[in-house]
Amino acid sequence: MTADPRYPIGKLVLPTSAQPSEREEWIDQIEAAPAALRAAVAGLSGDQLDTPYRLGGWSVRQVVHHLPDSHMNAYVRFRLALTEEQPTIKTYREELWADLPDASSAPIDLSLDLLDKLHARWVLLLRGLEPGDFERTLVHPDNGVMTLDALLAMYAWHGRHHVAHVTALRERAGWG
Repeated sequence: MTADPRYPIGKLVLPTSAQPSEREEWIDQIEAAPAALRAAVAGLSGDQLDTPYRLGGWSVRQVVHHLPDSHMNAYVRFRLALTEEQPTIKTYREELWADLPDASSAPIDLSLDLLDKLHARWVLLLRGLEPGDFERTLVHPDNGVMTLDALLAMYAWHGRHHVAHVTALRERAGWG
């Protein structure tokens, strides 16, 4: 944990290459993310869910809804990179998505269930790939050319990053 509430597990550092053991660890982290998020929000009241995880940050509810929004995009990005030659992906305005009614006020079970199913399917895809598949690339408009290894590391970090937002808030607020 870091002192900066924006980056409770530290800032993302993208790898330039990956060993099979690192890849397996990242896939395991993606597989574990839905259960970790469920555990992080277990027992929270509506008021607690609507509490920002930091000053100027999203509410816990918005964080929960953000994860499947982001990871659906990730899943599609993987599929595009696996079926097209270096596709240019589309970005999205996550800060605006977080303010839409379904992300700012919907029950969190909708997104927790969606994340469960999405990650189950995504992990099936990831575990079925050959090592060379992770060297395939896509073009991210903000980050340039990225390998699937880098994308895998990014989204493994991303899930842990947002779960830590919730668990760090619970700890600071004494919510148990």
